[in-house]
Amino acid sequence: MRRQVVNALLLTIVVLGLAIWIDFFPGSFQQLTGRNVEPRLGLDLRGGSQIFLKPRDGTATNDELEVAAGVIERRVNGLGVSEAVVQTSDNSIIVELPGVTNAAEASASLQGAGNLEFIDPKGQYLPDGTEVCTTATPRYPPKQQSALGDTSVSAPGVEGDGGRPITPTNGLSATTSLSSTPTLSSTAAISATTPVTETEKECTAADQYTTLARGTDLDTGQVSLTTDQRGLPAVSFKFNGDSANQIATFTAQNVGSYMSIVLDNRVISSPVINGALPGEGIITMGQGQRAEQDAAAKDLLVKLKYGALPITLVEDSNRTVSATLGDDSVKASLIAGIVGLIIVALFMLLFYRLPGLLADIALLIYTAIAFALYNLIPVTLTLPGIAGFILSIGLAVDANVLIFARIKEELHRGRSLDRAVEDGFRHAWPSIRDSNAATLITCFILYFMGSSFGVSIIQGFALTLALGILVSLFTAITVTRLLLRLTIDFGMNHPRWFDVQHSAVELSANATEESA
Repeated sequence: MRRQVVNALLLTIVVLGLAIWIDFFPGSFQQLTGRNVEPRLGLDLRGGSQIFLKPRDGTATNDELEVAAGVIERRVNGLGVSEAVVQTSDNSIIVELPGVTNAAEASASLQGAGNLEFIDPKGQYLPDGTEVCTTATPRYPPKQQSALGDTSVSAPGVEGDGGRPITPTNGLSATTSLSSTPTLSSTAAISATTPVTETEKECTAADQYTTLARGTDLDTGQVSLTTDQRGLPAVSFKFNGDSANQIATFTAQNVGSYMSIVLDNRVISSPVINGALPGEGIITMGQGQRAEQDAAAKDLLVKLKYGALPITLVEDSNRTVSATLGDDSVKASLIAGIVGLIIVALFMLLFYRLPGLLADIALLIYTAIAFALYNLIPVTLTLPGIAGFILSIGLAVDANVLIFARIKEELHRGRSLDRAVEDGFRHAWPSIRDSNAATLITCFILYFMGSSFGVSIIQGFALTLALGILVSLFTAITVTRLLLRLTIDFGMNHPRWFDVQHSAVELSANATEESA
């Protein structure tokens, strides 16, 4: 067996094996690699929530919106909603969360600037939720009013009336008892569709609290979920540079006093300083239900780790979206895909005989690889995306049609089967390359237009079609050629199997010899 056949066979076996593993055994794949490869369905097939965010000040530049959308997407991904769609449109940001039926659960991690500060509370305990102005942010909107009444949006905070300790991560301070047991909780955000109006507040110098460090000074690589000495959920943090020195100096001089943590000008915690902190420590969640503590810790982690927004966003509205298509449409799309696959397979078998059968085998391999690739990337499947996949099934045999037609021409010219196969692939390649390149350019334009104008439905179609074309090139050029070479090596080389009459081949060969 030729070396090139062996190499192609090994490559095909490895790729197909991985595809079958991902398609049929996603659970074991995730256990081994830690990557979730379950199919991801979009908002139209699965349902979920849609949140509309707008700049607090009413307007923002396109660059600010794009940067804010990127931060929002990282925050959403940090919540585990990896198939979310975040896009800008008409001075607002639209967030689609497939599978999330309660938008308020995620909105607290999306809105607000995420402006974190560690402040000197002047020796006093500041209750959680207290609105403060600081030397870093002396101007802020104290409350957001809706036409439906007072529906203030508060940042994640600790509800309680007592302090709790910050415990240094280096173990310099022993665990101490709490003076109270506050519980960290996130309040729901505005769900009304009525626009929000605000009045900005500016504090005098006497009312301002000194900012010791800001969230932008955090070492985000060191921000992570952990537990305190009692095993309760906590978030570890570490500051860089001058901020670390300021925290260390302040805590060393104020042991037994308070240091407040402020998020978007609202106090979320006023812990008792238990000892000098060398620029790092943990924020504990207090007491309460373990599920609530875990959710609160993760919410705080997302805001600390994934950065502050360049603008402050407020929620304009949110809504729960039911699956507009649902299971019936998924089943109908699946049936359409199977029917299309069968019809294409029959066409190839009837018109091209043995090469058509080999093309059908390659088409099945194409389907397995393409679907595995969608799950591995991952690609969120919407109905237009499924349509792009079904369309790519037909395009997948386009290259085979060109190749087989060229092989038949070479056989009619009197070439041997081995030579006809190699010449057929070589002469058909320019046409295959150019046609698929043109389609890929069209896919790129559709994807870019969908991204620029916030039409994600077009993006799904373009992405699945482009991936299908790339996979079809692999199966047509590599897999189909491999199968043809294997049939020749195993002696399956009768011209009738290639829909060529033996007499026609002989006459063509004789004519070639006479002309020579």
